[in-house]
Amino acid sequence: MGNWLVNHWLSVLFLVSWLGLNIFLFVYAFLNYEKSDKYYYTREILGTALALARASALCLNFNSMMILIPVCRNLLSFLRGTCSFCNRTLRKPLDHNLTFHKLVAYMICIFTAIHIIAHLFNFERYRRSQQAMDGSLASVLSSLSHPEKEDSWLNPIQSPNMTVMYAAFTSIAGLTGVIATVALVLMVTSAMEFIRRNYFELFWYTHHLFIVYIVCLGIHGLGGIVRGQTEESMVESHPHNCSHSFHEWDNHEGSCRYPHFAGHPPESWKWILAPIAFYIFERILRFYRSQQKVVITKVVMHPSNVLELQMRKRGFSMEVGQYIFVNCPSISFLEWHPFTLTSAPEEEFFSIHIRAAGDWTRNLIRTFEQQHSPMPRIEVDGPFGTVSEDVFQYEVAVLVGAGIGVTPFASILKSIWYKFQRADNKLKTQKAGHAALNFDRATDILTGLKQKTSFGRPMWDNEFSRIATAHPKSVVGVFLCGPRTLSKSLRKCCQRYSSLDPRKVQFYFNKETF
Repeated sequence: MGNWLVNHWLSVLFLVSWLGLNIFLFVYAFLNYEKSDKYYYTREILGTALALARASALCLNFNSMMILIPVCRNLLSFLRGTCSFCNRTLRKPLDHNLTFHKLVAYMICIFTAIHIIAHLFNFERYRRSQQAMDGSLASVLSSLSHPEKEDSWLNPIQSPNMTVMYAAFTSIAGLTGVIATVALVLMVTSAMEFIRRNYFELFWYTHHLFIVYIVCLGIHGLGGIVRGQTEESMVESHPHNCSHSFHEWDNHEGSCRYPHFAGHPPESWKWILAPIAFYIFERILRFYRSQQKVVITKVVMHPSNVLELQMRKRGFSMEVGQYIFVNCPSISFLEWHPFTLTSAPEEEFFSIHIRAAGDWTRNLIRTFEQQHSPMPRIEVDGPFGTVSEDVFQYEVAVLVGAGIGVTPFASILKSIWYKFQRADNKLKTQKAGHAALNFDRATDILTGLKQKTSFGRPMWDNEFSRIATAHPKSVVGVFLCGPRTLSKSLRKCCQRYSSLDPRKVQFYFNKETF
C-alpha cells in the first residue's frame, strides 16, 4: 500500500481535491439557502428541501463542468507531450482520464438523485401550501399574486386545482429537468461494461445524448422557480420585522408591505461555457484531421478473422502505444471506433489489427474481404496518447496482452527492434518480457519478428520473483492490455514484489484504457 501511494500520490491528491471541492460547494450552498434572510419566506413553504435542492444543483454544475475535460483527447495528448520529460508520477493522472470521467459521471448521478428527490418534496409542499385554508404564513405566501407585478409570486403552483405533474411538465425547469434526467439514465446504463464491449454501437449513439443533457442544463434555470425576496423588498419589509405581522400586510397604514420575489438567475451556463468551448475546438480539430486523405497500402487477412490494414496519411506522426479512431463511411457516417496502432514509428506506414467483435467490425472485415477495387474509403483521427508511451522510460519492461490486447505492444516490440538495430543510445530499456497469444507461423503475427511471443498464462508470482532477483535495483514497468481480473492480479504482484527500499527494485503498474 505504501509503495502504491508513492507511485500515485499526485492522482490521490487530485482525487481528494475533487472530492473536497464537492463537499465544500455542497456545504456552502446548503448553509447559504438555509440561513440567508433572502430565502426566509421560501423556507416557510419548502423547509430544508430548498437547501438540499440548491446545494445539489451547485455540485451538478461543478461536475458537469468537469465531465468533458477527461475526454478532450487532444488536450490530454498535448499535456502528455509537454510532460514527456517529467517524472512518471506527474504523468500518472493523465493515465486515469477515463476512470475520472466515470467517477464524475457517478457523482452527477448521485447529485441528480438528491436534486430530484428534494424538488419532489418542494413541489408537494408548494401544492399543500396552495391548497391550505388555515391562514398560515405559508398559505398567505402561496396566494401572493399581483397582476401589475409579475415578480410578486412565490409559489409556482398558482391555483389549488393545478397538479404537481402539470406544473412540472409545463415549466421550463420541470421539462428540461425531465429530459436531462432521461438522457443521463440512458447514457449511464448504456455505458456499462457489458453493453460497451458487446454492443459498442448502442453505447456510442446513446452517449451522444450528452448534447441533450448539456443543452437542458444550460437553460434549466431560466424558469426561475426557486425564488427569493428582492433586495428592495427586504429594505421595505424585512422578514425579521414583518414575518410575524403578515396578517397586516394589506393594511396600508402599517410599516410592512407584501414582499416581492425574484427568480434565481440561471448559472449553469457559466460553469459549462469554458469546457464546451474546449470540446467544440476538440471536435473541430478532429474533424479537420479526419478529412485528410488516407491511402490503404496493404490489406492482410490473418487467422482467427483478424484484419490488418496498413495505411499512409500526409503529416501523420506517431509514438509507440498510441491509438487512432477509424471511420468507414460506407458502413456508417457517424461511428468512430478506437484501434491501437501496431506499427512502429520507424516504419513508413501505420497499421492496425481489427478483430470481429461487433456488428461494425464484422461489416468492415466483410467489406474488405468482398471488395478488391476500389478500396473502401477510410477516415482516421489521431493518433492519441496512452500510458504505453512511457515504456521506454523504464530499464525493464514487462508487456502483458490477452487476446487482441497484444496489439498495443506490437508497436513497442518492433520499435525496440529498430532501436537496437540502429544502436539508439537514448533507449533505457534493456530487456522486454512479453506474454501473449501465438500462432503457428515462422514469424510473429503482429510484430513480424522471428522472436515470437510466448504462449500460455505465466505463473505470475514466479515471473515477478524472477524479475526482482534478476534486476534487484531496477525500475520495472509492467504494461497490461487485458481484462479486469488480470489487472487485479498484476497490480497486486507489483505491490507485493516492490521493495520498501526506494533504491531497490520497484514495479510500476500501467493499464491501457481507451
